[in-house]
Amino acid sequence: MTKIIHPIAAAVALLTTLTFWLSTFLSELSGDLDLITGVKTLIPWGLLILLPAMAAVGASGFRMGQKRRGPVVEAKRKRMPIIAANGILILIPSALYLSAKAQAAQFDAAFVAVQTIELIAGAINITLLSLSMRDGLRLTGKLRRKLASSH
Repeated sequence: MTKIIHPIAAAVALLTTLTFWLSTFLSELSGDLDLITGVKTLIPWGLLILLPAMAAVGASGFRMGQKRRGPVVEAKRKRMPIIAANGILILIPSALYLSAKAQAAQFDAAFVAVQTIELIAGAINITLLSLSMRDGLRLTGKLRRKLASSH
């Protein structure tokens, strides 16, 4: 069951994080304050999807990782605390803060600063989650490294 839950939860977590990031980036790029407010208001509700998915990824990955060793497993194991800390310490508080500020129509320097930090932290998590997904696909044999040709 863990082998089924882990990749599904990982895909949900990555896609949700990517949706948050792209929605934020595109709404900010548009400059439409109503759109920005809508996106910033909806993201905390999206945490109801993201947080259980991340918990399932962490728990199932921990369980599967107990039985496996090797550099790919170690790389995945080292990424998870960074992903979790980034989410708990930066992304969740930023999402809640920015939601409150947007709903109060306070698009001031503090909003812009926190929004910038959130976009950077989100990009880091997207990168780390993508690397972990790539490594997971390699571990299952669904993704093979390209062999260097000896021509």
